[in-house]
Amino acid sequence: MHYFDYAATTPLHPKAAHVYSKLAQACYGNTSSLHEVGAEAQNMLALCREELAAMLGVHAAGLYFTGGGTESNLLSIISLAKANRHQGNHIITTAGEHPSIDSALAYLQEDGFTITTIPFTKEGFVDLQLFEKALTSDTILVSIQHINPEIGTIQPLEKIAAIVKERSILLHSDCIQSFGKIDLKPIAQLVDSLTISSHKVYGPKGVGVAYIHPRHRLVPVFPGLVHEAGFRGGTVNVPGIAAFITAASHLNNLEHVYQTFRQAFLDKIMAYPHLFTIYQTSDNLQQLSQIIGLAVKNVEGQLIMLELNRLGFAISTGSACQVGQQHASKAMMALQIDPQQAKEFIRISFGNRTTIANVEALADCLIDIALKIRQPLMIN
Repeated sequence: MHYFDYAATTPLHPKAAHVYSKLAQACYGNTSSLHEVGAEAQNMLALCREELAAMLGVHAAGLYFTGGGTESNLLSIISLAKANRHQGNHIITTAGEHPSIDSALAYLQEDGFTITTIPFTKEGFVDLQLFEKALTSDTILVSIQHINPEIGTIQPLEKIAAIVKERSILLHSDCIQSFGKIDLKPIAQLVDSLTISSHKVYGPKGVGVAYIHPRHRLVPVFPGLVHEAGFRGGTVNVPGIAAFITAASHLNNLEHVYQTFRQAFLDKIMAYPHLFTIYQTSDNLQQLSQIIGLAVKNVEGQLIMLELNRLGFAISTGSACQVGQQHASKAMMALQIDPQQAKEFIRISFGNRTTIANVEALADCLIDIALKIRQPLMIN
């Protein structure tokens, strides 16, 4: 199977697997235990926290290890909102966020918060004019994903941060798709909180991170918890965290390679403009090369995905957290694409095992499938 779904998850790095296996046997203590075995686990956890802090250019005291990106988003959003409720109850987000953000905001809405959702422009960016108009004196928090996982657009967080900072509004960013792909140190200096996930960067599943700047008061979502300074409950997964840090430390910058792959794929596909729609920005600096969002015109994406799977290619029809749901992809909704047309969406994403030969073979197969399916439609 030729894998083209790296935006959903990645294979475990061999060195990360080795570290996990070794520490699961040798460093198995509970970090909250006071005996020597527990202290060894706590020391390993502290070392991992310091290493990740150096990668992000942030204070280690603001890093909280969690059970994944979803938990990180849920706890960060709810904690920040409740900690600042005395200043207002209005939160702004975009229509293209990960479902975990939607879930956190729905919970807060039931608790009396007001939520405003901003659509994307046709190039996939948050509409800054609508965003500024939505700001009120009660706005306390803005949550905007750094890189969209379905079409790969990179949101202008620098501009957004400048807008909110002059109004003393907090900025949270889901950086799960961007960690390990672009340097997050500049972004970490702009935001009040961000989240990342292990399995997107060849680490194990079940490990995530929330960064909340130490200047902010932490309000635990669930009272009485003791792990991670009370931020969450559950015994800390030290072997998984160490494996995650190992995987992150072995990441290579392959952006120039992915740019070549993207161009090779698009060169073939765009020779048939009557067959395909490509969802991307015209600004290459604001587009992650390894994610391509597209559609075969007048053909549902699920059919294309199944046909490619039959031929040995693994792609997706959008965010992995939406599989099995009937509504369109979040990116298509944010772009305000017609619902029927939105069902045509598919996503291709590259990773460290992708080759140019596989990319070209995928493009050829996709063209063949589109021609075979569309031909009877055109005759009718």
